[in-house]
Amino acid sequence: MLSYIKRKLSESDSVAGGSNNSNTTTAAAAELVRKTSQMSLDNGTIAYGEDALLHELGYRNATDLQETIYDLLRTIRDPEKPCTLEDLNVIYEDGIFVMPPTRSNVSVVRIEFNPTVPHCSLATLIGLCIRVKVERGLPHNIKLDIYIKKGAHQTEEEINKQINDKERIAAAMENPNLCELVENCIKDEE
Repeated sequence: MLSYIKRKLSESDSVAGGSNNSNTTTAAAAELVRKTSQMSLDNGTIAYGEDALLHELGYRNATDLQETIYDLLRTIRDPEKPCTLEDLNVIYEDGIFVMPPTRSNVSVVRIEFNPTVPHCSLATLIGLCIRVKVERGLPHNIKLDIYIKKGAHQTEEEINKQINDKERIAAAMENPNLCELVENCIKDEE
């Protein structure tokens, strides 16, 4: 955008060229500024950087993406109890972080969850449910980093490795029993 404005300004300078008519140059520059200030997306601003990528994906900003992901996750049911992960405060809106995009321009989202007890035997399954629900619920590719809240589980490092390892995730979803458990946890209420 800035290069376009500079090019237009230099074109208007070269048009005015040898003449001493600085009013023409000033008027052209003012007209260019007026026209570019009228350019907009949906909300009256031109997105750049991280927001430009989010706009391409259909989100107004990082908060919009965060809320979309939270809406997907809040309905996941706990594998043991007849409650959702939101009801048990296992997932929470402040635990979803939209990070800067990668060098290859892929959005990165970090999701943190808090198991109900430090020795929760189903923390890996909960992490798998979170990953599957987000990957299926979003129509575009986002890099997901899913972690247990720091200090919330006795084996958090091991579990974090498992739920962020593509090969382990693929192998887990090939297991029919485990796949059925995940499907039961993530299915929407009818």
